[in-house]
Amino acid sequence: MLKAKVYKSTGSWYKIKTETGEWRDARTAGKIRLEGSKSTNPVAVGDDVWYRDEGDNAVITGVLDRKNHIVRKSNKLSKQTQILASNIDLLVILASLKDPKTSLGFIDRMSVAAEAFQIPALLCFNKMDTWSEQDFNEYAHIKNIYENAGISVLSVSALKQTGLIAVRQALESKTVLVAGHSGVGKSSLLNALSPSLKLNIGKTSQVHQKGRHTTTFAEMHDLGNNTLVIDTPGIREFGLIAIEEAELPNYFPEMFALLPDCKFYNCKHLNEPKCAVLQSLENGGIPASRYHSYLSILENEDIFQ
Repeated sequence: MLKAKVYKSTGSWYKIKTETGEWRDARTAGKIRLEGSKSTNPVAVGDDVWYRDEGDNAVITGVLDRKNHIVRKSNKLSKQTQILASNIDLLVILASLKDPKTSLGFIDRMSVAAEAFQIPALLCFNKMDTWSEQDFNEYAHIKNIYENAGISVLSVSALKQTGLIAVRQALESKTVLVAGHSGVGKSSLLNALSPSLKLNIGKTSQVHQKGRHTTTFAEMHDLGNNTLVIDTPGIREFGLIAIEEAELPNYFPEMFALLPDCKFYNCKHLNEPKCAVLQSLENGGIPASRYHSYLSILENEDIFQ
């Protein structure tokens, strides 16, 4: 069997790069099913796969074991999942303060997914060239929230190409998944980091202040210096899966640090007596936005716009 890495998925066809550096179009050999998986796309960008030659194309016959992956519910009502990407070293949550505005709930869900799959996360705010003084103050507030939760936070302007040095340093020699709402500037940022990519860039709808999809399928790009970046279609909603109720506080680092101080070892941080998390919330230690996200996930409210 021959080995390759999946660089692009269109649902039925894949672009793979072989170990010799050759690019091939590939399809799957019938229905590939991964043990215990309910995924709608058992082959994902970032996968290492086995393939065989068949005429002008390649046929994917199997998927090698993954070190990790990021998944979400495929839709609001389904129990099936969609794999965004696999074998990731860093998740970059690309956000914007406006045009469109990224909700803190969405950021929390993405960061919880990263924690659950043991993937480091970087929160990066784009479009800082458009910020007012009030916006800079809001950014400073948000930066404080997430840095206290152990998440690195950066600000950039892909348009003006400011703040890119820190981003390049964070991405270097890693396989990186970039995820965020449509219109936050994922393709613009990648073009700024590597102008030779020449990715299509869309505009934000002035009516609904939502971005228009410019990336249709997940695709991985080689930025050089052993850096691979996976660009994903804009995510308007993110439904978490496979997180047990008792495990959820573990994925909020600022809550996890307080667990030993709770009276009960299995404290849910709802209304229990001598709950260290509730005491910290009351004293302003844990931000209300983070606690509200925790409750929303706990109550299985899957969708954040």
